[in-house]
Amino acid sequence: MVFVMAKTQYYTATSIDGYIADEGNSLDWLADVDGGTENPFGGFFAGVGAFAMGANTYEWVLENDNVLSEPQNWHDLYGDMPCWVFGNRELPLVPDANIFMVSGDVQRVHEAMLVAAKGKNVWLVGGGDLVGQFVDQGLLDEIILGIAPVVLGKGVPLLPRHLTARHLALTGTAQIGRFAYLTYAVGTEPVPGRHPAASERRQAVLR
Repeated sequence: MVFVMAKTQYYTATSIDGYIADEGNSLDWLADVDGGTENPFGGFFAGVGAFAMGANTYEWVLENDNVLSEPQNWHDLYGDMPCWVFGNRELPLVPDANIFMVSGDVQRVHEAMLVAAKGKNVWLVGGGDLVGQFVDQGLLDEIILGIAPVVLGKGVPLLPRHLTARHLALTGTAQIGRFAYLTYAVGTEPVPGRHPAASERRQAVLR
């Protein structure tokens, strides 16, 4: 029997110049990009057991998907999967959704997410700075990018951290519709500032 350890993954769409939202924190630029007939996100999400997002991303979901007045929209998207929202301001909760509002150290929350995921993967929705905090703690295993044929010039950075080719190993490529999908394993060599015991702590939580 082969044991496959759960991964903490950053799956997101990005512009060619490395922005996940425009300078107004909007994703409208994605609407005009043909995603093709395949649904790579569906297969990815089937392997996820818990997810996290930053306050700005959560607010975008609240507005774009109208989930406060129509909570079923949230459940249609995410079911009853537990979600952690990181922020330092009070935000409304989607009725009957399994959402936890948190702030502070991502390590503590990550341990709770691994337990809640029950052996499945943990998805970091964004934004980029939140994902960077997971990188700082040595907790990010994989980056999956859907690169859209769009150049924004300004906006919300994909991942505001310094990672070199020593830290990222390309493990997959695909073209789906007009998107180029790239998958990278993170941490092939130690990243400066990462906690060397992070993987040991993560394994202990999963035992």
